[in-house]
Amino acid sequence: MLERLGFPSVGRHRKFVTAIGVDAVGSGVFMPVSMLYFLATTDLSLVQVGLAISIASALALPAGPLLGGVIDQLGAKRVLLAGNLLQGLGFAAYLISESFTSVLVWTLVVSVGRTAFWGSYGNIVTAISSPGEREMWFGFLGALRNVGFAVGGLLSGLAITIGTDAAYAGVVVLNAASYFLAFALLLAVPDTGSAATHTREPGSWATVLRDRQYGLLVVTQFGYSFAMMALNFAMPIYASETLDLAGWVIGAIFVINTVMIGFGQGLVVKRLTGVVRARALVTANLVFAASFLVMLGADLTAYAVAVVVVLAATVVYTMAELIGGPVYVALGAEAAPDHLRGRYLSLIQLTWGVASSIAPVTFAWLLARGATELWLALTAVSLLGALIAVVLAGCRTPPPASPTRPRSRCRSPDKPAGRDRSSRAVAAWHGDLRQI
Repeated sequence: MLERLGFPSVGRHRKFVTAIGVDAVGSGVFMPVSMLYFLATTDLSLVQVGLAISIASALALPAGPLLGGVIDQLGAKRVLLAGNLLQGLGFAAYLISESFTSVLVWTLVVSVGRTAFWGSYGNIVTAISSPGEREMWFGFLGALRNVGFAVGGLLSGLAITIGTDAAYAGVVVLNAASYFLAFALLLAVPDTGSAATHTREPGSWATVLRDRQYGLLVVTQFGYSFAMMALNFAMPIYASETLDLAGWVIGAIFVINTVMIGFGQGLVVKRLTGVVRARALVTANLVFAASFLVMLGADLTAYAVAVVVVLAATVVYTMAELIGGPVYVALGAEAAPDHLRGRYLSLIQLTWGVASSIAPVTFAWLLARGATELWLALTAVSLLGALIAVVLAGCRTPPPASPTRPRSRCRSPDKPAGRDRSSRAVAAWHGDLRQI
């Protein structure tokens, strides 16, 4: 069944896959009630709860690059396990959190744990998968998480309907338990090793920061991450407040996205076979831009037509996510040298952290000025991402990642890939999805 949907054979990695699914269900249960829980169980105001969460998220941002170095030194598995334990502990502590300070502290613990988990996640997936199937693996796990979020969301809806303190506490207990269960399952994940196993491959943050081509990937990744925030923070507000659409339309937006990701991700990766990765990134950004322009069109039509336009724009938007998601994460992992992958991927993770921190306030400010400003700004971000991806497509052969030889921006190949240390990066940047 999985192979028909374009997903990889799970084989001996069943426990890892199960852990990701369990984690997603737990997260899906808590996310919709995260602020409602504190409003129901503490004396804090909405502003205080939001402020505590925002401050904690901002304070956790530097943890990403710091943990990148730890991953390179100790291996990704230890950091992954620590991330799960921190999140389980933090969510369990929510049960006894009543003051602003306690909510802030434990949310910071959860945020650091989440950063540790996602900072090591790409290293683990790269280790358990083989070149040529990494888009399939990242796409499969992303689809699995979407399904898990949907299942968790149904359970959270039940808790909201009941509305008692006990129901909200049950959500927190279930979420915390999911992290401890995932921890037990993740013990079976193979150790990715550490920088100690690469004694002939010296490197440091200076090496990473000199890598201009990877820097371009980070910039276009930020644009992609920022566009991805539109689903949670821009579309619901636009549909409900600007267009005054019925509540079921907002629900339909998330249902369409979840179903398309859950059942279409593997099929899209299959269709991308043979497509050069950088070109796939260009396409994803252009499709994002198209979806935002379609979404803007809903503000110019009658109510009934606006519903159709919003749902159509959601389909187009999700297609961009289907195309770009697995390619971005696989490219980010494979273009990094093994002994510095933790540091490299921490920059990718940082783009998500920054985007999630600034997107809500930015979208709210833009939408307050008008729908045109919001959707044209998002269109411009995606078009810029497409332009940078075009530059990446022109970088035929990046020099090897080496602290003794700085990288030039792009250079033409003068010999076939596969003969030197840059061969993996060459394949990652300019190879297609069939060859990688």
